[in-house]
Amino acid sequence: MSGKLYIVPTPIGNLEDITFRAKRVLSEVDLILAEDTRKTGLLLKHYNIENKMVSHHLHNEHKTVNSIVEKLTSGLNIALVSDAGTPSISDPGFLLVRECVKNNLEVETLPGAVAFIPALVNSGLPSEKFCFEGFLPQKKGRQKRLLQLQDETRTMIFYESPHRLLKALEQFSEIFGNERQASVSRELTKLFEENVRGTLQELISHFKEKNIKGEIVIIVEGKN
Repeated sequence: MSGKLYIVPTPIGNLEDITFRAKRVLSEVDLILAEDTRKTGLLLKHYNIENKMVSHHLHNEHKTVNSIVEKLTSGLNIALVSDAGTPSISDPGFLLVRECVKNNLEVETLPGAVAFIPALVNSGLPSEKFCFEGFLPQKKGRQKRLLQLQDETRTMIFYESPHRLLKALEQFSEIFGNERQASVSRELTKLFEENVRGTLQELISHFKEKNIKGEIVIIVEGKN
């Protein structure tokens, strides 16, 4: 019989945010595919899970996907994890799941942590309809994509690196207007979690003099 691929979300910061089911799967599978084996190793060590890991990340997934499919076909049960949150959401995972579907291999996705959900709910902005944009292109295509979103009426969700936060807010202000409501969530679930809400102009003023660290989620109100 063929094995099964488990998609296992991991905590986005606080190690307590892992499910009993996720811990059980990680301890029972034959192999764990980790975006960074060092980071996943810390999680496994925290929960006394001893299991074999191999690297599966953005830079090697095209090369390794076929060999993983072969392992699954041979009967191995394999878990895929990213450094934090749910695999395939702005992280590796899509290519492997697609190949498993093509080869009629079973895929089981566990529910769990994903950074944009607590950020969206915490923002106070409408959450019944939203669009997830993830990371915008850094250079080519960035301005074009923002202009395409100029008339978007749903709440918009973006991921951004700390060193680009201020530039992103300034670009949003230029495209969407200074008075558009927004929220910035930083270091979610961690000791120094910060959620800042206000107009884009107010957020620019808040972060202009700050030394910004940590993972960033930006929530922007849709056009009225």
